[in-house]
Amino acid sequence: MLDEMRNMIYQLDEKELKSTLFLFYCRVQAVEEGDGYSEEQFFLDIKNSYNDLLDFGKNKANDDQDAQYEATHIVFGDSPMGSLRLALKELELNQKEKIITFSDLFSIGPIWQLHAAQGMDHRYEWLRTHINIDDEVLSNYQTNFERTILNIEQIPTNHPIIIWAGENAHEQTGLRLVLKLLKGKTNDIIIINTNEGYKTHFDRPEIDFTPRNMGELLHEQLKQIYENEKNGNTLTQSERKTLEQQWEQLCEEKEVLRIWQNHKIISVSETFYDEYIIQTVKTSHSKRKNNDFIKSARIIGEVIGHLDQYVGDQFIEYRVRRLIVDGIFDMEGVPKAMRYYSIKMR
Repeated sequence: MLDEMRNMIYQLDEKELKSTLFLFYCRVQAVEEGDGYSEEQFFLDIKNSYNDLLDFGKNKANDDQDAQYEATHIVFGDSPMGSLRLALKELELNQKEKIITFSDLFSIGPIWQLHAAQGMDHRYEWLRTHINIDDEVLSNYQTNFERTILNIEQIPTNHPIIIWAGENAHEQTGLRLVLKLLKGKTNDIIIINTNEGYKTHFDRPEIDFTPRNMGELLHEQLKQIYENEKNGNTLTQSERKTLEQQWEQLCEEKEVLRIWQNHKIISVSETFYDEYIIQTVKTSHSKRKNNDFIKSARIIGEVIGHLDQYVGDQFIEYRVRRLIVDGIFDMEGVPKAMRYYSIKMR
């Protein structure tokens, strides 16, 4: 096993070695500072890194197998990845075109220096302390994020890269992060705007629907969009530089909520939706003609259903809990997940 690990380490380049070493020292410092990061968690993180390094080595050994791919898709979220995988299978392209996904939601949470190790740590800490996330998902978050970045950096130079990004802050922020990671690569980069694709091929006057993100489209729709859009919208060098510069500006901002407005990513206060959440609770009370407790999941679902932005239910649930702490709502139950507690106006 030691020989296997030694071989894995020797396969790392200088940048990968420095990144691994830096992350190790950051974790040691976090233990020393005693800021809620325990030695037990340190051991689990190192164990995850160990297993990930072994997986990385196996992936390196499979480079010949990866050579069968002719293009690489980048998507933002597990649901879009699943739908696109089905679309490529029906197009008989699943053995020729690879999919890389960021399992994240970039419209929420800090993105300060997210392309670097300290930015990833900063984002992880915010998610850990503010958002109700499954323990297993959270424990693997940094490892999966690092793996995705590594996969993007290792895309062969002869692969055209297809990035799926609709008109929402989540995918547009992810797009700019990816362009930062691809800086200096000579690959052709094709952007598929799912909103424009939907509008062109599926929009009907009698149907009042605008997709808020790629995950709301069916795989049959993605299949048709890709068939018609895959040869267009290749970024020019000037367009790439503009998007890279926009990322440089975004990654210096400290806000934890972003919306898409007038074809731009706008950073707003995390309290941006608080008044709407409060009004939703008040309206629910008025319909019931009483001030009984209401399941928080019901309120959160109603808020999400009426938003034209894609921020996810976990962020809205975080704001509900914040409004409880601030004395705006009373609570009944345990706020470990939205289904476990109810709220009402105080």
